[in-house]
Amino acid sequence: MKEELEQLLELQNIDDQLGELERSKVYLPDMIKNIETDIQSWKEKHAKASEELDKLNRERKALELEMEVAQSELKKAQEQMKAIKTNKEYDALTAQISSFKEKISGMEEKLLETMDEIDAIKEEKEEAQKKYQEMENNNDEVLKNLNREIDSIEDKMRMKEDQRKNITTRLNRRTLSHYERIRKGKGGMAVVMVRKRSCGGCYKQLPPQMVQEIKKGDRLLTCDNCGRILLWDGDESQ
Repeated sequence: MKEELEQLLELQNIDDQLGELERSKVYLPDMIKNIETDIQSWKEKHAKASEELDKLNRERKALELEMEVAQSELKKAQEQMKAIKTNKEYDALTAQISSFKEKISGMEEKLLETMDEIDAIKEEKEEAQKKYQEMENNNDEVLKNLNREIDSIEDKMRMKEDQRKNITTRLNRRTLSHYERIRKGKGGMAVVMVRKRSCGGCYKQLPPQMVQEIKKGDRLLTCDNCGRILLWDGDESQ
């Protein structure tokens, strides 16, 4: 019976590993997705900043060209002042020159604002590129390992299933059925070790006589409180 109890503990370890492998089918792809989403997010931020920077640079060039035209017209109007003969012509040209200056002043202000925006977007672009490259470089090997782990899950599960079958075929049917029933009802933990003369599952103190019986290991004993199968851990100091 002692050997059978040890086999139950080994079976529980295998079942725990199978459960973890089954869960890894879900959480490993989620981990990969989260990493790839973070990388993609910084990549998109970099692309968006690049587009915005291109747009602002086009606006800057258009403003500079418009300013050149306005400055040329201003210079032309100022040259015409030398040939003015009447007050009417003088007043009209003065108004025109004033309009050009006001227009140029507005464009200069707009150009300065655009340049400030360009500087800010450049910083955003550089930061996004830095983050994107860092995340891609730092997670490249992580993603490879995670994908390899996913690819190996089925093989690992088959190996564990073979190990499980090897144990279950040697176990008494009633013992196995008892184990399966407890495991299902207790969320996986069917076999527990006695710790400090208490059940390792619910921690209830066990009667001295029961502890002695568990030590012998010649029959299957369960906790009166939680129903789990009890196994002595070999610590005689208890």
